[in-house]
Amino acid sequence: MAESFSANQRAFYEKVMQRASLPDIYDAKDLTTVVFRTMRDLMTTDTDQATEAAFKDADMAEIWRDDNPIVSFLSRFRPPLEIDSELFLRRIKQEGGVPKNVTPEAVVIAVFSTARESISEEQAAAIGKTLPDGLRVMWEQI
Repeated sequence: MAESFSANQRAFYEKVMQRASLPDIYDAKDLTTVVFRTMRDLMTTDTDQATEAAFKDADMAEIWRDDNPIVSFLSRFRPPLEIDSELFLRRIKQEGGVPKNVTPEAVVIAVFSTARESISEEQAAAIGKTLPDGLRVMWEQI
């Protein structure tokens, strides 16, 4: 069954696909989901909700929102997880199924740079504060 994307979502995933040299848009969608889920794991519920609200478009907020209702529900009641840069990248590689010849770093940079285009600098700064040191540097340099 083919998944349909809004025009804005398609544009977002196509940018991620191109920037990370991914083979298709569905890889971009799946990897974006894992990157965003891992980012949300680092955040308080308030920061997560503020980030969702910061996306300038409802379609973009939908990409940010966790599509797994159980994970989404439980994340509201747990504190932010302690995840360092190495574990963050390992989660992207293992949970996202990063294709051969693509690095988790390339995927993260592609998602970060595309997401930053859709939020304010103020919200970007708030997100940067939640990231572990190595990823914070990548986030801020994009």
